[in-house]
Amino acid sequence: MAAYPRTDDVFRALADPSRRRLLDSLNARNGQTLRELCSELEMARQSVSKHLAVLEGANLITTVRRGREKLHYLNAAPINDIAERWIALYERERVHALADLKRALEETTMQKPSFVYTTYIHATPEQLWQALTDPAFTRRYWGATLESDWQAGSAYRWQQNGVAIADPDQIVLESDPYHRLSYTWHTHTPEWAEATGFSDEFRAKAASEPRSKVTFDLEPMGETVKLTVVHDGFEPGSTVLESVSEGWPRVLSGLKTLLETGETLPASQRP
Repeated sequence: MAAYPRTDDVFRALADPSRRRLLDSLNARNGQTLRELCSELEMARQSVSKHLAVLEGANLITTVRRGREKLHYLNAAPINDIAERWIALYERERVHALADLKRALEETTMQKPSFVYTTYIHATPEQLWQALTDPAFTRRYWGATLESDWQAGSAYRWQQNGVAIADPDQIVLESDPYHRLSYTWHTHTPEWAEATGFSDEFRAKAASEPRSKVTFDLEPMGETVKLTVVHDGFEPGSTVLESVSEGWPRVLSGLKTLLETGETLPASQRP
């Protein structure tokens, strides 16, 4: 039995301009024979047959026998799937973004900025939870370790590049194993800035800001886990927000790579 067409097959089939012309022809007049399609495109019969085979393999067209003739029909299902999975999703987000902007401009109080990132990781919630809380894991993809008993209200100890940061305000805010984890962000000490290469100017600005917090939400979805990371508690123009907005995507990319492949990112791509 042939494998069910994948989205990659659809995109590959659509990449060729001749195949797109065949689909355009069927869209304009469905149910054509091979001879009719050849005359439309002024292509050799063998070339058209090869293109049709690729389109049929991607489920973009279907064929029906009528006597000795085989009629070709446009199959809209894969296109609809793409529209739902990609195009409509991005369009929907664009409309939502404009609506959010309108609301923000109309509101008398400005919402505090935050960083939000969602990724899908092929792992179990238990594996992902361990990767977020076990120093042996965080050291591999993050370069930092967070040591705690991970109970709500407990403190945690941040260690990075040989420097340890302990502070009474570095605490676990929420801990629901395999579902939700939230803690306050680390303290920006002079020792930390020196060890990680941040300037005194950055550290001074970061230290003057209110302490932010990060929250991880884990939602199992079949063989994957939807991980949503929200880092908030920032003031407008936050220096820390600008920094974590660049750092989190690399951290989370390293986390995903480690869990799915067992390998770490190249050194040049690590945070």
